[in-house]
This record gives sequence, structure tokens and C-alpha cells, in this order.
Amino acid sequence: MVPRRRRIPEATVARLPVYLQVLVEQSDLGVDNISSEGLAELAGVNAAKVRKDLSYLGSYGTRGVGYEVAYLVYQIRRELGLDHDWPVVIVGAGNLGHALAGYGGFDERGFRVVGVVDVDPGKVGTTIGTGAEVVEVRPVADLARIVATHDVSIGVVATPPAAAQQAADQLVAAGVTSVLNFAAVVLVVPPGVTVRKVDLAVELQILSYHEQRRLTAAAAAGGSGSTLRAVRP
Repeated sequence: MVPRRRRIPEATVARLPVYLQVLVEQSDLGVDNISSEGLAELAGVNAAKVRKDLSYLGSYGTRGVGYEVAYLVYQIRRELGLDHDWPVVIVGAGNLGHALAGYGGFDERGFRVVGVVDVDPGKVGTTIGTGAEVVEVRPVADLARIVATHDVSIGVVATPPAAAQQAADQLVAAGVTSVLNFAAVVLVVPPGVTVRKVDLAVELQILSYHEQRRLTAAAAAGGSGSTLRAVRP
């Protein structure tokens, strides 16, 4: 009987793509093996966390050698479901949806935009991308057909906030079970549907926190950056 693998914590899942990016870059540089300390430094975490995270994959490395880069790439890609392509549909063909659909980096990472829909008749019928990657913007009424035709399970909400919940409802009704939300609202979805939120304002606020800490440290040390910027409460 094959033993059941432990469920991987969400925090570890969130770090796996970072490790994967680092490992692919190292592989491209001709690196065959990497230590947990080396991977930790490049990924911006500590070595103990790297070893713990990779243990969920059943990978423990070899003392004095470290981890085999190629095999670790394989393990992480398999765990993340990147050993096959994932078709993706985008709701919203505005500036953000247009940029996402036209971004060529998704294909090489296992994601293929197979459809873009919008409620604006002026956008319907226009095309995004070039060459073989061209996608035609279709009406929202075609969403369920796109999902069924391409067996789509991942959808992207790239609408204004006021339209985001409706877009999510339409994706779920069409059969999508994972939603990436770029709108600055909290989406309500049924049990069994996974939502990930990308909020650029939140990310900027986190960077602001780190910048504020640097300024405070400089002020405490009497350095040249001792003047703190005034910020709104």
C-alpha cells in the first residue's frame, strides 16, 4: 500500500514557485547541485524553511552535495501541476485583461490563454496578441462554451471592482473551479472553488513598510537618510 503524502501547507505552496524560478535560473547557468543554504539565499528565506518545504515533496538532499537541481525542478513542477498545460479564460478585455492575454510568458510556464470575454460590444471581435497566440475577444454569453470546449478550470477576473463579483459568478456557473482575482474586492464563491487575489496596492503597502523600516533604522543610526517622510494616517 502506497502511504498517503502529507498535505502541503499553503505557505509552502506559495514558496514553491519562487524555488522553481530560482532553480530554473540556476539550471540555465549550468548548476547541477544546490545546497539548502544556496537556495535559501537566492529565494530570500532561511535554510531551515527550505529544508522543511522540500521535505513535503519527499526530497531531503544529500549531505555535502545538496539537491540535484534538475530533479528538484521536476518534483516542484509535478507538485504544482505544471507537467501539463492549463487552459485559462480571462473575463475583462480592458487594459489589464489586454496585457494579461498578450503576455507571452504564460505559455512557457504551462498556462495558455484560450479565451477572453467582455461585456463591451466595442471590444468584442477585436484581437489580442500576435501570430499563433492571437485571441479574439468574445461576448460573455460565449463563456460557458469556451470553458466546455477547452476544458478550462482556471479563470481570471480582470474587470473593474464593481463588475468583479458578477464575473466570478459567471466563471463559476460556466464550470471554472479556480479564480485569479485582480479586482480590489473580496469575491464570494461556493465551497470547492479556490480564489487567489492579486492586489497591487497591498503589495505596494508592504514595500512601503520595508522602506519605512529602512528610514527609521537610518534615523536611529544618525545616517544621511534620517529625515522621515510624512505619511497619511
